[in-house]
Amino acid sequence: MQLDLVLYLSQASHALTLELTAALADLGITPRHQCVLQKALPGNLTQNRLAELAALDKTTMVVTVDELERAGYAERRPSETDRRARVITVTEAGEEILAKGQQVVSRVYADVLSELPAAQRKSFVDALVTLVEGRLANPVTVGKPVRRPRAPKLA
Repeated sequence: MQLDLVLYLSQASHALTLELTAALADLGITPRHQCVLQKALPGNLTQNRLAELAALDKTTMVVTVDELERAGYAERRPSETDRRARVITVTEAGEEILAKGQQVVSRVYADVLSELPAAQRKSFVDALVTLVEGRLANPVTVGKPVRRPRAPKLA
């Protein structure tokens, strides 16, 4: 019987996203909020570029930044180089929640990876990064887009 790689990767992604969602809920953020804040932290990224880096469509990015702005974690500012574009800036409160969130994420990742023998953890992560940044970095175009599951909304 052939291994169903899509099923295993999908189940792993879904289960890990649920764990992160539950763990970050006490902070009042979602894994998507954490991701966007982390990608935006270096600064000077337009909303469109940030959407690309976070692998989010433009509509989802707008909603996410709206939520982060309402929470006081991010701000949209005019770009210095393109008056039509907005740059997303992480606020001081955003930096604080990001740091707390990173502790939670690191704890969840360590717990999940602890299921693997110590000698396999680095190899597993390295192999996954190699696939995602290499062979799977540029997905093929299909006629009807495959929908990704939605992340839970901020309360």
